[in-house]
Amino acid sequence: MADVTGPISSLPGAWHRVPRGTMCDLHADKLAVARVQGETDSFGSELNDMCQTCYDEYRAAINSPEAQADKIGVCEWCKCNATDLRDARDYDEGMCGRVYRVCGACIIKRNDAAAEELAQEKWEYDDY
Repeated sequence: MADVTGPISSLPGAWHRVPRGTMCDLHADKLAVARVQGETDSFGSELNDMCQTCYDEYRAAINSPEAQADKIGVCEWCKCNATDLRDARDYDEGMCGRVYRVCGACIIKRNDAAAEELAQEKWEYDDY
């Protein structure tokens, strides 16, 4: 497993380019065909290098009923029960800040607020 230290703005589950000659983390005799971002925090992230067998198992696991159950819980932002939790960052904390588990409604609200802020900034600068 490759450790990436320093800022990384993508979220767990993101795919990254596999460097030529990289071997599978679990099968040292097999070439890696996928590099998937694992645990991520403000200090960096783990990148998991997988052969085809491991990648197929990973894909089955993320689509399993158990993985779908991980989407159910309490949103860290609005504190409401949700069935569509996903990883997200708070734009005000930077793109390498803490990863939160938040609901779809909070994602929409955050994105709408960011779009409105950008539109307002554009309008203010159009006057110059």
